[in-house]
Amino acid sequence: MNKPLTVVFPLYPGVTQLDFTGPWQVLMHLPGARLIAASLGGESIVSEGLNFASLQPLESLTECDVLCVPGGGGCTDAMKNPDFISHIQRLADNATYVTSVCTGSLILAAAGILRGKRAACHWMYLDTLAWFGAIPVSERVVRDGNIFSGGGVTAGIDFALTLVAELAGEERAQRIQLGLEYAPAPPFNAGHPDVAPAALVAQQLASTAALRERRRQIIQEISLQ
Repeated sequence: MNKPLTVVFPLYPGVTQLDFTGPWQVLMHLPGARLIAASLGGESIVSEGLNFASLQPLESLTECDVLCVPGGGGCTDAMKNPDFISHIQRLADNATYVTSVCTGSLILAAAGILRGKRAACHWMYLDTLAWFGAIPVSERVVRDGNIFSGGGVTAGIDFALTLVAELAGEERAQRIQLGLEYAPAPPFNAGHPDVAPAALVAQQLASTAALRERRRQIIQEISLQ
């Protein structure tokens, strides 16, 4: 690479930390990459008991090569925040790659970036992408042109390796994967509703029904604005 590759992760209250720390761990090994975690006003972000401080002010960033938007329980508030969305739109306009992990794709969708585009999302909210004119795809990593999206939380690592292969070749991506010993061998085949026991899926849906329905209502209201 002839110049540093700038990767920006815009953070917000309620972000899921693995949505960005997973890709961060992969992309930090990409030669020439400069990773930036940013938030509105450079404010510290608390995520699942972890405090992320010394962040760059999102409004101070003029451009990036890769925009990576993570998801999380706070994504609906981020979607409703016009300042946050305007910076997503601004940075995405000139980014070489626009990317997301989990429900981060909903933020891209709310910013009007995914209309007519194929995209992934967490399985509980995948269908809501269609409310913004996007095309929901139930896959770990989805690419449509310069837009990459990872499905659920852990798909961020798969997405990042896919992006490294695009930027620096498959050998480099494989070397990073080997260095991280990323060789998933989960103890249970329950990571997606298509393969998890039906009773477990039903329990998960029942236990999150009220919160999920409220979030879906908010997402739909945003899509109609």
